[in-house]
Amino acid sequence: MKILFTVGGSQAAVFGVAPLAAAARNAGHEILLAADEPLMAAAQSVGLPAVCITGRRMRYGQDGTTAADRIDALLEVTRQWTPDLVVGGLSHVPRVLAARLKVPYVRHIWHIAPMARRDRTAVAELQPQLRGLTELPEPDLFIDLCPPPLRPPDAPAARSMRWVPRVSQRRVEPWMYTRPGGGRRRVLITAGTRNLVLDTGSSLRRLVDDLTGAGAEVLIAALPEAAERHGPKLGDVRLGWIPLDVVAPTCDLAVHHGGATTAMTLINAGVPQLIVPDNGYGKAVAQAVSGYGAAVLVDRGRPLPGQDPDDAVVAGCRTVLADPRYAERSRALAAQAATLPTPDEVLRDLEALAAR
Repeated sequence: MKILFTVGGSQAAVFGVAPLAAAARNAGHEILLAADEPLMAAAQSVGLPAVCITGRRMRYGQDGTTAADRIDALLEVTRQWTPDLVVGGLSHVPRVLAARLKVPYVRHIWHIAPMARRDRTAVAELQPQLRGLTELPEPDLFIDLCPPPLRPPDAPAARSMRWVPRVSQRRVEPWMYTRPGGGRRRVLITAGTRNLVLDTGSSLRRLVDDLTGAGAEVLIAALPEAAERHGPKLGDVRLGWIPLDVVAPTCDLAVHHGGATTAMTLINAGVPQLIVPDNGYGKAVAQAVSGYGAAVLVDRGRPLPGQDPDDAVVAGCRTVLADPRYAERSRALAAQAATLPTPDEVLRDLEALAAR
């Protein structure tokens, strides 16, 4: 079987689809990942054969403005490498591609944010690309990486799949997979593949000072340019590239922006979270995880009356570290997520689709 995986947006999309793609490849199937140039390095870092279809990054919500070019580029790829199955994510462009090729289509996402209205808009915008089809066909299979306790009430029926952490790897040091000595707490601050979400002048330094003053060890996962800029100002912290999948099980708290890859890797490891969302998607993630009792949400854009956002972040961290219920709920969520079907098991559904 030949499976074409398509991704757009950030590196998180590559990391999210990598476990299923690797499972297919390990089972002897041919796979190819079609992505934008900015995502090529991420694909290579997790061992996926990838082909570039555009030189610029496509973001979710841009289907209508970039669809024609992307579909043409994908059709060119498939003229030379014809898939038996197409796997896509948030964008509906691969759905159009599968319809044009008359092969099954699988939608593979983390369904946490309301998408119905945006999906309807995207489908309407893609009508000119259908060429003879009266409507865009529904996916033949919907794979959802979101743990069932966090799924929105109106989420469509889906085949659940267990999240398997996958990120770019480098040399791992012993401190990354061992807990600090003497019962010291460890707190991780990250914004995924973006710069620091708390990059707002003195707020990051204030948080770090409060955490270290309380005896915690602070790790800050950041891009090289952010590490170079902030390192001299932050005192006794570890700052730079940190393998989240390796470090997460050693943490007592993680402060982050609400990215899907970050949140799910922490959920997988049973780590309590404080989420400071920087967009609507991150807010949906924060609301779901905090609603389960495994996180605290701090919305810097909508602080409570008389509340300073920096104070709320610091207070939220203190609350999570002091109240064992957050760790208990995080472990309970991790235990439920661990019962979901693995990528190897879900691959059988893809094989059945292609065999029809």
